[in-house]
Order: sequence, then structure tokens, then C-alpha cells
Amino acid sequence: MSTLTPAPASASAADPPPALRWWVPGDTNAFFGLGFNVLVNVLVLTGLVIGVVNIPSHSVYHTILPALGVELLIGNVYYTYLARRLARRENRTDVAAMPYGPSVPHMFIVTFVIMLPTYLATKDPIRAWEAGLAWAFVIGVIVVIGAFVGPYIRRWTPRAALLGTLAGISVAFISMRPAGQMWEQAWIALPVLMIILIGFFTNLRLPGNMPVGLAALLVGTAIGWAGGFMHTADVSLAAKDIAVGLPTFQFHLLFTGISHIGPLLSTAIPLGIYNFTEGMTNVESASVAGDNYNLRSVLLADGTGAIVGAALGSPFPPAVYIGHPGWKAAGGRTSYSMASGIVIAVLCFTGMFGLLGAVLPLPAIVPILLYIGLLIGAQAFQAVPRAHAAAVMIAIIPNVASWAQGQMADVLSAVGYQSVDFSAHGVLVPPTATTPGSVPESALVNSGVIYKGLMVLGDGAVLAGLILGAIVVFLIDREFDKAAIYCAAGAVLSFVGLIHGAKVGWNVDGQVALGYLFAAVVCLLFHFRKVPPREPGPDEALLAEEGSMTAGPEPAAVEPEPAV
Repeated sequence: MSTLTPAPASASAADPPPALRWWVPGDTNAFFGLGFNVLVNVLVLTGLVIGVVNIPSHSVYHTILPALGVELLIGNVYYTYLARRLARRENRTDVAAMPYGPSVPHMFIVTFVIMLPTYLATKDPIRAWEAGLAWAFVIGVIVVIGAFVGPYIRRWTPRAALLGTLAGISVAFISMRPAGQMWEQAWIALPVLMIILIGFFTNLRLPGNMPVGLAALLVGTAIGWAGGFMHTADVSLAAKDIAVGLPTFQFHLLFTGISHIGPLLSTAIPLGIYNFTEGMTNVESASVAGDNYNLRSVLLADGTGAIVGAALGSPFPPAVYIGHPGWKAAGGRTSYSMASGIVIAVLCFTGMFGLLGAVLPLPAIVPILLYIGLLIGAQAFQAVPRAHAAAVMIAIIPNVASWAQGQMADVLSAVGYQSVDFSAHGVLVPPTATTPGSVPESALVNSGVIYKGLMVLGDGAVLAGLILGAIVVFLIDREFDKAAIYCAAGAVLSFVGLIHGAKVGWNVDGQVALGYLFAAVVCLLFHFRKVPPREPGPDEALLAEEGSMTAGPEPAAVEPEPAV
């Protein structure tokens, strides 16, 4: 007899809605999933600031982590409030809160692009920390500004473009690294992945209604310890790092960093735009799953979190996470996010992250990220008309290019090369201590490596994917005038470096901008031929009907945008 039993059927539509509970069994599932996701990210950022930037561990455990704890506590409590407000307004009990945590791409960017160069130039980790705080502050300000323009962008951008670029982030930056980490220790990770997929995708319950996330973690941890992957000596060493730290304002560090903000703006501006673009796509993803959140409220919370965190000493901006549909499918409702924020904040205040990292095997934790990647990627194709599948694909590609180019750059850096010289020709010369060396692009091309093209395509990947996805949607629908408008937007954004450029400036990549302009001309030529629009397919009527039953009306049109 199977040890799994089918979940009970949901109540009929005629039944009166039950009271809105603070906690349901599915919240436990989602809590373990999101909580361990954030746990891994905080462990990583702790290692980065200590091991890469050399910020003293006392400052990390007594200032940076407590500041991060405050960000996550306030943000997750706020998103629980938004979820319960939405549930009461729509008289529903199946609303899931938005997940929230430190922005993963920004963890690496602020470390390697902002703080590490400052540290290498000044040999002062505190100066590097100040630069990171100023950078995070600017990110927050830009996201707050984006809260007032984001709803308009969302209203005029096709769903395939929004979900496609989100799927690109999910595939490249949420799924690929965990998948690689899993297959390094497949004997631990694959059983964990099977439990997660069966528990979340088959609607079957484990014996005793044990939460899927907890069961998967316990099985993976038991296998890891029994197989010798974990060591008691690491636990004893990590226990020494336990230290209580309470958040305090660090205005002197922030203001010193802001006084040297000029060179940081070239990365802070596009990455702030990245943040509010990703937040916008995450809100669209939640809408497809049935929960229509107010975009302005979400972006204002993200931006405010980054500003407050920077003032308290955290250089790591928070963000709404990818994965709302996954946690909702796992049974999460209004309170799992708040519970995650409370637990992570307590761990931040007590410095327990090192100890947890020594007790819980990483291969037992990361499969939950692969599950989220699978769900978000599938949603991008399922929630758009079949005819728009190509638009989803082209929106994915810039993020994959960005990931691939980043991997190449990391490999070159690991073997001692500091940069790629796009003007040089020749063969690779091994670097030495006195001549660190630069890789001639021709040597990469001769080896079949498309480094420059992937770099240009991947710069500003989220916004680039949104632009390309929208263009393809309008081409498929024969709305060539709208496609021309997005081509023109692509020309402007690439000319100033917000997409397809490594920095913000003037005429950053004129050739790419010219290409978008030529593309706009082509679209206009077809527009003037007066081609009739594409006829909707039968699947589009079904999607529209499902949207009217689950998603409700477009919030930007019916709900005033409140302040936080």
C-alpha cells in the first residue's frame, strides 16, 4: 500500500469562505522552503564580506547581519500585511504573500564590482564598506522612483515579455548554480529533489502530513551526515562565531560613502532599474497565479528597505523574490513569509548562520531553488498565448547570455587574467605576478568563444529581455507600430548604456543603438502596409477566461496606488 494519500478536494464554490487563518499547514511547507532559500543566501553574503572584502567579522556579525535582519523582518511583515489586506478585500483564503529576501545578483555585484575594487585601491575594508552602503542607498532611491513609473510600464508591456524575462532570471541565476551544486553531490541532492517534486507537483501528502520541505531537509541532512559529507569539527568551530548584535544606525559610514558616490552611479543606476523591473515582473507572476498585488506598494517597500538597510549598515539591498507561484502551489498563504523573516532576523541578531551552515548540508537545501526555477519557467509558457512562445524564448536569452559571460569571466579571473582586450590580437600569454595579463579577444574567438557578443547581449539583461520580448509579441500580433516603439526604446536605452552596455554614459554602444533604429524602420514599413492584426487563437480565449476567474481586474486601473 502506498505511503502517500491524495489530498482532500477543495470546498465547492457554493460554500461560504472560511475565516482567514494566520497559519495553515501549507505555510509550514512554504516557510521551510523560503526560509532555507534565504538562509543559504545570507551564508553566502557573510562569506563574501569576510572572505573577499576582509571586513572584520565583528563588524559583520554585530552590524551588517543585524541590519539585514531588520530589513527582512520589516519587509516580510509588511508583505504579510499586504497579503491579508488582499485576502480580506477579495474575500479569499488562498492568497499567498510575496517572498522577500536579499537580492542575489546584487550580493555578488556589490561585492565584486563595488566593494572589492575599493578595497584593492585603498587597502581599507571600511572604505569598501562605505562604498557599498552608498551604492545600496542609491539603489533604494531608484527603486522608489520606479514605484511611480513601474505601473505604467507594466500596463503597456505584454505579459510574455514580463514573464519571459523573469523566466530568464529563473533559469540562469536561480536554477543553474543550484543544479551544478546538486550534481556535485548527487547522492545527497537527488533524493531530496525527488521528495520536493513529488510533494509539490503531485498533490500527494507525506505520512503524518509532514511538511515536504522539512521532510526533504531531514532526509538530505541524514544522508549527508551518514555518508561523511559533514564533520563535527566544523560544527565546533562555527559555534565560536555565535554573537549577539543589535542594529544601530551607521549614518557616519553612509554619509562618507555618499560623498564619494560619483564613480558608483554607473552601476547603481542600471541595477536600480534592474531591481524595479524584476519587482514588476514578480508582481505580474503573482497576478498570473491569482494574487493581484499593488505594484507601487511592492516597489516602495523594496526601495525603502534598501534605504533603511544602508542607514543601518547593510550594503545588500532586499527585493521581492522570484517564486510566489511556487510557494503558493506548495500551500503557502499569508504568514509563511512573515515567519521566515522573523526566524532569519533572530538568526541575524544572534550570529547563528555559521553554525547552521555547519549542520545542514548545502546539497540538501539547494534543490528547493531548482523547484522554483522549474515552476517559474513553466509558468512563463503556460500563462501566455501559444503564439507568443517565441517571445518568451527571446526574453529568456539575454539572462542566459549574462550568466554564460559571467562564468567565462570568473574562469579567466581564476587563472589570473584581469580583463579581455577587445583591440588586441594574438595568442594567450600565461599571466605572471609582474604582468597579470589581458586576454586578446582574438584568442577567444579562435577557440570558438563568443565572449564579446554574449557580454553585449547580457548587459542589462532584465530590461533587454523585456524589450526584445515585447518587440516579438507585437511582431507576432502584426502590431508593427507598437513593435517600432519598443525598437526605438531599445535604441535609446542602448545608446545610454542601460541595456547592452557595461556602464551608463553617452553613446555607450552606438552600433547596437543603430541596429534598433534600423529595426524600428523595418517595423514602420510593415505598419504602413496596413496589415490586419493576427486573429486570436482558441487558447487565448481560454487564458482570458481563466484570468477573469483567478486574476481579477488589472489593479492599476481600479485601485489607487497607496503609499507604504
